[in-house]
Amino acid sequence: MVFRLKERLGRKFEEEVEFFKGWQKDRKRVGAVIPTSVHAARRMASVINPASGMPVLELGAGTGVITKAILERGIKPHQLVSVEYSKDFYDRLTRRFQGVDFRLGDAFALGELLAERAAEQFDCVVSALPLLSFPMEQRIGLLENLLARVPAGRPVIQITYGPLSPVVKMPNRYVVSHYDFVVRNIPPAQLWTYRRAV
Repeated sequence: MVFRLKERLGRKFEEEVEFFKGWQKDRKRVGAVIPTSVHAARRMASVINPASGMPVLELGAGTGVITKAILERGIKPHQLVSVEYSKDFYDRLTRRFQGVDFRLGDAFALGELLAERAAEQFDCVVSALPLLSFPMEQRIGLLENLLARVPAGRPVIQITYGPLSPVVKMPNRYVVSHYDFVVRNIPPAQLWTYRRAV
């Protein structure tokens, strides 16, 4: 019991050090100084419907906290497509999560990254991209790209550290909903969902 606790704390500390290093290397692409908490990760994964049989798309896998929560939700590794921009994070993720379809590259270039899966639909999208680091026009373009990849009514869930939705509301194009405020995260995080307008 004590050994398992020490091992868990050791892994958490290692993840935080790696995340901080990644943040120092590219502050625009890594949105926080500390990885997403397990509490926020589980809340994000809660939008997934494992019974749909459809794959899930994850953006900004980082140290794998959200990846782990998605798998714990009941998604099999081969059903998860995960995009990571940092080569360091990508290398660690591929070693840690065998069978997950990791893609190294820019989530804003999904057409290239997912070229052979262009016609495929995902149950939902779970995103930890640091959207506030990008111009609003780019954010809207990405969101509409993502919404075209999920069935009508299914969500794109996004974590952010600002008080407002990181993507401006456009009710005629998509529906924005506040999903949760996770206090047990450093810093406290807001979760937002986006769905195609009917």
